[in-house]
Amino acid sequence: MSLDKLRQKAIYQNSIDTWIAACEEKQVDWYETDRYRRFIAYLVQNGLNLKKFPLCIKETGGMYERGKDKTAFAETLSQMTDPNAAAYTIKLNDQAVQIIRSFDFAN
Repeated sequence: MSLDKLRQKAIYQNSIDTWIAACEEKQVDWYETDRYRRFIAYLVQNGLNLKKFPLCIKETGGMYERGKDKTAFAETLSQMTDPNAAAYTIKLNDQAVQIIRSFDFAN
């Protein structure tokens, strides 16, 4: 699912679903927790207003495209103490989508 389609569902999204959609647009693997943490740090550094989101691990969804388990991904993140490993609420306005798409997904 693209960021635009995700945004059509609701303007406020959790950062994990936003991350997955952005990775799909760039055709990169979303399952790497280190890259997700760099992504969150990048959003904060670029001034996005992120609010902690109490994501219930059991409600994140099971198997995702390409056999990746979104629940396991969220569980791995939840065991980390790094604030960049948390789930956040993101308002997917034009500015946020532009910042998200400018993240270096290759590294």
